[in-house]
Amino acid sequence: MKWFSHAMFLEGSDSAGLGLHCHPVHGHPDTHLQAFPAVPVAQPPELWSGGQETEPPFERGAAGGGSCDDYPYFTINATRKTHILVLATTRSGSSFVGQLLNQHQDVFYLFEPLYHVQTTLIPRLSHSRNAADRRVMLGASRDLLRSLYGCDLYFLESYIKPTPTNHTTDKLFRRGASRALCQQPVCDAFGPADMNVEEGDCVKKCAALNMTLATEACREKRHVAIKIVRVPEIGDLRALVEDPRLNIKVIQLVRDPRGILSSRIETFRDTYRLWRIWRATGRRPYNLDLSQLTVVCEDFLSSVSTGLNHPYWLKGKYMLVRYEDLARNPLLKTKEIYDYLGLPMDKNVEDWIHANTRGSNEPSAKHKFGTVRDSAANAESWRLKLSYDMVEYTQTVCQKVLHQLGYKAVKSVEELKNMSLSLVQDKTFVPFL
Repeated sequence: MKWFSHAMFLEGSDSAGLGLHCHPVHGHPDTHLQAFPAVPVAQPPELWSGGQETEPPFERGAAGGGSCDDYPYFTINATRKTHILVLATTRSGSSFVGQLLNQHQDVFYLFEPLYHVQTTLIPRLSHSRNAADRRVMLGASRDLLRSLYGCDLYFLESYIKPTPTNHTTDKLFRRGASRALCQQPVCDAFGPADMNVEEGDCVKKCAALNMTLATEACREKRHVAIKIVRVPEIGDLRALVEDPRLNIKVIQLVRDPRGILSSRIETFRDTYRLWRIWRATGRRPYNLDLSQLTVVCEDFLSSVSTGLNHPYWLKGKYMLVRYEDLARNPLLKTKEIYDYLGLPMDKNVEDWIHANTRGSNEPSAKHKFGTVRDSAANAESWRLKLSYDMVEYTQTVCQKVLHQLGYKAVKSVEELKNMSLSLVQDKTFVPFL
């Protein structure tokens, strides 16, 4: 018998913001799995507003705690796997950080599983201002993360379209970004000697993904890491962080908002078309969606303020990482991350860092979601791409968070383009231990 959240959509406790219930589900396809029961969670009234491509709005505010202590079926996660959560926003360097974890031989890594929640539940949520939609989205996301940290990948099938047949699918988003899903026993195309399988090769040569084998691969690993860009801030994850059955360690990745804006303009060309017009003409279009920028700064400010204020529920569970620090000193910063996680950094990780943080002419270096690049040069390259008036506007609306995170404002075009002077102040963010 296995304990499972009772519904995943509007009736689903956390998903509906109605509180979760612990109860059995019989006849589940893999009843021997050790999974986590769902925990009652109170929902807050505060809601987040805004919207942008790949980062739909969710409810804002810390979800209240709650427990299944009153239920006789409740058991603490005795294995004490480390459940690593990379909390980021799009174009902030999160793929890079995810790969630093993915390369570790004891880590089972998933790239953006919440993509499926977004596209299945509310495909156009990025344009929605409906509070109920946001509650459903965030609640469903927490439910899914709980299940995935328990290595219950079957839960994910409800969000994959078309629905997997016999627990098999070729539609898992960015399957090739996870080493564990490109290796035996999940994929027979590559052997133990194939250490660095390209994402495209994995997708081409591996058969459709068998979720039962993927579940087994997850259970064989000592730790689980998940990267997400679809939850705005740390407070939205409080219910997960406080869940006694989980051993969550959050890595919040931040980047200079000016760099994020520049990268999004290059990457999401349709969504950020008006920003490109502004850059090309020097005139700001009257119908420009400024929330595409302001929401990033508001979420960073709220989330980082929460984390750096050291609330009791984040003790031992929160580390803030600036992408620029990681880009300048990748090996040193990665060691700090692994020290915080309490994991030894294996040779695979070091080898990957050496191979992927220098300039490269490989085709993969030019892929918009790739990680092979000259990381140090890339960190401040936005200064050569954004116009001064765009930078000046960003500095005005993001002033508080730029100061908080140690990013210097520029006061002239000359200062902006002078690459010999870094705009990243030396600032140390110590993990909350």
